[in-house]
Amino acid sequence: MSDNETRPTDAEVEAELKGVPEDMIDQSSAKDSSSGDEAARLREELKAAKQDVLYAKAETQNVRRRMEKDIADARAYAATGFARDILSVADNLARALESIPADLREDEKFKNLVAGLEATGREIEKVFGSHGITRIAAMGLPLDPHQHQAMIEMPSADAEPGTVISELQAGYMIKDRLLRPAMVAVAKKPD
Repeated sequence: MSDNETRPTDAEVEAELKGVPEDMIDQSSAKDSSSGDEAARLREELKAAKQDVLYAKAETQNVRRRMEKDIADARAYAATGFARDILSVADNLARALESIPADLREDEKFKNLVAGLEATGREIEKVFGSHGITRIAAMGLPLDPHQHQAMIEMPSADAEPGTVISELQAGYMIKDRLLRPAMVAVAKKPD
């Protein structure tokens, strides 16, 4: 059993043993000394059996708790693989939107197309939010190896060394777990 699992205390074992009438055992032990030895042996066996029952109850309770946690985790993180696959779709959509020049955004022929692509982007973000998928903050923050993956170092006089100065690919969390690290460029001292 691990440290956080429940073990019966001596007090709990004693409480369980209090349910056995002492006078029943005492009456049988009064008959002769050999039956007294037998009663003492039976009393010890009963105590051991009750201890075993308490351990079994505690183990069953711990197994039930572990199973409930595993089920909750499975529900919470079931979409992890699918979410990773959809992130590339979201990335491609964002790159497509960023590549549209301003003059084409105002062109009547493309205005509805751009509006549709932007609406699709907002819908993806809404779906991500409803499933606990959040974007990792990176720009201007110190490099966090638990959330950021440094791809390159760039000399910078404006930013402290080790600070994220460019995000090459957005990172995401699913609830409290890393889904994909943010790929970033980090500042270093100028040469």
